[in-house]
Amino acid sequence: MPLKLLLIALGGAVGAVLRYLLGVAIGPHDIAAARFPTATAIINIVGCLAIGFLATAIRPGGLWEMREEYRLGLVIGVLGGFTTFSTFGRETFALMESQYYGLAGAYVVVSNAGGLAAVWLGHMLATSMLANPSNPIR
Repeated sequence: MPLKLLLIALGGAVGAVLRYLLGVAIGPHDIAAARFPTATAIINIVGCLAIGFLATAIRPGGLWEMREEYRLGLVIGVLGGFTTFSTFGRETFALMESQYYGLAGAYVVVSNAGGLAAVWLGHMLATSMLANPSNPIR
């Protein structure tokens, strides 16, 4: 059990750093100026795509065999540290508090619909790869 916890913790640190770097690369956002929280929305959708793909690809019988400890470190640790649902909640609240209700609503719809679509897309991609036994990355 300690190895699982260590890999989840290390993965969480890696995911948090990746989230920060991607957020900086996408650019700053200022909710007080009523700008859409683009970086957080993109990070959440990319994280959803990754978890949709990886949850299918690295499960037992998936594309790649992976020890349970590493799977947990990757999915719970890295992707848990990478996605930003708490930030999403804070940013949505800040938009509403500033009376930018339209932007808040758009942000909720884009983040949730985009995230669900990305999980589905990642799952479908991994499923199609599983269906092709001659897939070179298998």
